[in-house]
Amino acid sequence: MASNYPLSYKLTWLPRLLKPSLRGDAGAFAPPAQALLRPMPASTVRIAFVGDISAVANRGLPVVDPALAAILSGADLIVGNCESPVVRRPAAKVGTRLGLRHAMTRSFLEGALEAAGVEARKLVLSLANNHALDQGVEGFDETIATLLEMGIRPIGAVARGALVRIEAGPLTVGFAAFTQWRNASREAFSGRVAMDPDGWLEVGRAGVDLLVAVPHWEREFRHFPQAETREMARRLASQGVGLIAGHHAHVVQPVERIGDAVAAYGLGDFLGTVFARQPWPGRIGAIFVADISTEPEMLGKVAAYRMQFFYRLREGQRERLLPTEALGGALRNKVDARLAAIFPAGFEVSRSAVSGRQSLR
Repeated sequence: MASNYPLSYKLTWLPRLLKPSLRGDAGAFAPPAQALLRPMPASTVRIAFVGDISAVANRGLPVVDPALAAILSGADLIVGNCESPVVRRPAAKVGTRLGLRHAMTRSFLEGALEAAGVEARKLVLSLANNHALDQGVEGFDETIATLLEMGIRPIGAVARGALVRIEAGPLTVGFAAFTQWRNASREAFSGRVAMDPDGWLEVGRAGVDLLVAVPHWEREFRHFPQAETREMARRLASQGVGLIAGHHAHVVQPVERIGDAVAAYGLGDFLGTVFARQPWPGRIGAIFVADISTEPEMLGKVAAYRMQFFYRLREGQRERLLPTEALGGALRNKVDARLAAIFPAGFEVSRSAVSGRQSLR
């Protein structure tokens, strides 16, 4: 497979998997894990973003803590990254069995969403990721068809349009997803999976109240984004993007405010990616919750945001997702220390779970 990973990336992949890196300047990310950006408007739309979703390393359906399910069920839209093609049966049988190729069934995805309190009609899933063609072109096409049958809105597929407009109450949101990385040739991805972020934000933008970018970027298992990733975030913000929620790093990364825009660089894994014996820092994930004003004078502006951290505990053939504040003992201390290193300015204010339509104040 003709991937586009540089040699330095390939050489450091395994060491970083075994020991995710905290190298980087935490002081550069002044905004905390929670912020009220303006007086909370009387009317808002809530969007909850989750990380990578996959059945890899899971034979059983997850168990999701009620506090986390309440956050998701209380959102108007839920946005995530579909890390595995959704197919009836894998085309790449050996690679899938070894965990080198991703795949999940419709029944697994349906069960996982039910466990997490996510209604399919509220769900937006990006297909713009390096695993999009793990089951071939036919698997990619089957994934789109299956998601549409389930009532899920796919983004990041060229055939669906660079900018996908979705209504959320009185708000019109334009979603644009793209991947920096690919596990197959450029020719295979071209015309199928969105890769180039330049220019497409101008297509179909009229009447959109909020632009949301969902990039699959960054190098894996690094808690702090590279300078070029931050520069790309600034470029997206300069083009009018109000929210950026990134994937691919498989670990939680910081949040940054860029003018009126908010960038959550990496949300970690929501479910089941990498390996069953994944080192503990990669088991920390986050739900990024943003309240968007629907008041006429601030229509489409981000009013507040927060990160709800959780941990994916391994239970035999499945995972149990718990808010990090529900952990105990040495594991709680390790997780708290890691989050404090990533969010030194605002980890403490993010400890309690948000439920339902509770304000972020």
